Amino acid sequence: MTGSDNPYAGSFGTQMTGSASFGQPAPAAAPSGDLIKETTTANFSKDVLDASRQQPVLVDFWAPWCGPCKQLTPVIEKVVTEAAGRVKLVKMNIDDHPSIAGQLGIQSIPAVIAFVGGRPVDGFMGAVPESQIKQFIEKIAGPAVDDSKAEIEAVLADAKALVDAGDAQNAAGLYGAVLQADPENVVAIAGMVDCMIALGQLAEAREALSSLPEDLAKDAGVAAIGKKLDQIEEARKLGDPNEFERRLAANPDDHEARVLLAKIRNVEGDRTAAADHLLTIMKRDRAFDDDGARRELLSFFEVWGPKDPATIAARRKLSSILFS
Repeated sequence: MTGSDNPYAGSFGTQMTGSASFGQPAPAAAPSGDLIKETTTANFSKDVLDASRQQPVLVDFWAPWCGPCKQLTPVIEKVVTEAAGRVKLVKMNIDDHPSIAGQLGIQSIPAVIAFVGGRPVDGFMGAVPESQIKQFIEKIAGPAVDDSKAEIEAVLADAKALVDAGDAQNAAGLYGAVLQADPENVVAIAGMVDCMIALGQLAEAREALSSLPEDLAKDAGVAAIGKKLDQIEEARKLGDPNEFERRLAANPDDHEARVLLAKIRNVEGDRTAAADHLLTIMKRDRAFDDDGARRELLSFFEVWGPKDPATIAARRKLSSILFS
């Protein structure tokens, strides 16, 4: 396959599907027999698609007559073994099992395709050098993380920057790398679940939170992510926001409609509008729902965090209402 024929040529290091996984990290030094295996057409779904939902899987398409395949094999097996569980390697002989390679459009070997979350996300062709394979694995599985505190904090900072930039997929890779080194790191746990939410994996996020030990679940950051998930799940059941807008246009004192609209705007990401709706209720009727608008606003603050610009601005307006 030439570069122009290669569907993955332009995607090296760029995952093409959004998926984050959460659970027990791979062992620090898994036996190579657990990391490298041969597969068949019949076992491809179990060995690759299902397995890639737990950790990235590299599929090496090869054939016995292929000289470059023989050059690649010891190098990629060495790198995968040294990665110590961050990825698995599954080898497929295309002479015996040609159908999968055909479906993926592979016309030249060796070809290595990475699967994450049950889908192909990246790949490379040819007997590339060891350094390039290491770089490829780092792009797919996130960098190896030393267990030192400073290293972990640096990776967490990078992950947070990716989240802020809207790149939940790559942020999840960094959080996963931290969890390999420190499975009980509550910042990484909260970050991973937040990435799941951003990627629309709400059921997986709920399952991840439910599986946490009580002491980890009670952490303030983890609890805030749980409340965020609660708010999203609640807002999905509230109905059409346009209907609430119509109700408010007809009656600006329809506080029930305003609260519901605030909840929807919050999960849509319009934090300023969400806060302003609740502050409007407080200005008009502090007694509504036993000061429920203020309580709802405080629950927003808990999820947004004290340093969020929307929190800071809304707190300033709240103070002017409470103490004017």
